[in-house]
Amino acid sequence: MLGNSGRNFFHGPGINNFDFALFKDTRVTESKMLELRFEFFNLFNHTQFNPVEQVNGVIGDANAPNFGAVLGALSSRVIQLGAKFSF
Repeated sequence: MLGNSGRNFFHGPGINNFDFALFKDTRVTESKMLELRFEFFNLFNHTQFNPVEQVNGVIGDANAPNFGAVLGALSSRVIQLGAKFSF
């Protein structure tokens, strides 16, 4: 008997990611401009778990000792500052 579970019932955790950017353009002279940018990736710092591995197109290997286990996470929040001077 194979069981009564539906096909592809097992899936990894979802993704909850929010990116945000702030920027300000400032004219220095009539032809010169300065742009400041603040960029936030994964702003609320939610944990993003690595997906469950696929073996030959099948999600997870039921015979593996760590079947269904999430073994790692992606990087946390990243904040970036940039400046651009146009002339």
